[in-house]
Amino acid sequence: MIPIEILEKYDAVRRFYKKSEIIFEKDSFATHYYQIISGSVKMNNFNDEGREFIQGFFTVHQCFGEPPLFLERTYPANAEAVEDSELICVSKPNFLKLIAENPSVSIIMIENLAQRLHYKSVMAAEISTEDSEHRLLQLFDYSITYFNFKKEQEGFHIDLTRQQMGDLTGLRVETVIRTIKTLEKKSEVKIVNRKVYR
Repeated sequence: MIPIEILEKYDAVRRFYKKSEIIFEKDSFATHYYQIISGSVKMNNFNDEGREFIQGFFTVHQCFGEPPLFLERTYPANAEAVEDSELICVSKPNFLKLIAENPSVSIIMIENLAQRLHYKSVMAAEISTEDSEHRLLQLFDYSITYFNFKKEQEGFHIDLTRQQMGDLTGLRVETVIRTIKTLEKKSEVKIVNRKVYR
């Protein structure tokens, strides 16, 4: 996360987005750096049949959609507010100037991009398996670190809906529900008040 006080020195503005509001669309050119102050955002695509594929979820203090800022390319996915969200935004010219003038921020960005690439590499390999149990367990274990899920008395709360779990693993919601029940019987997860814990 880039400290807000640094972003503000480069004319950052705060923007509010309602739940389900589109922040940017696939194939549009990148114009701003976005960082989440409150709420959450998902990046998604839709296939020819209209099925949604979620590229990732982003929460408080995380940034999203920045790779095209460094390239003369369009966004590979849409960005949509999952809930009412407040973002802090910096225009592309000011963001590139910020990076050039603040080496410590460059390191933050490199680490962030490296972590995201690692996550995508791990998940791409896991999604290729046909085993739904393995897919979900890998999603849970990696997401505990990536999304900073909180540890509670029952374990780490996997703060994803069944639909989100399916979208992130390529599984149908019905398969996710059935697999979670199987994992509970094997003591791999706990279900308390419909919440999943690892």
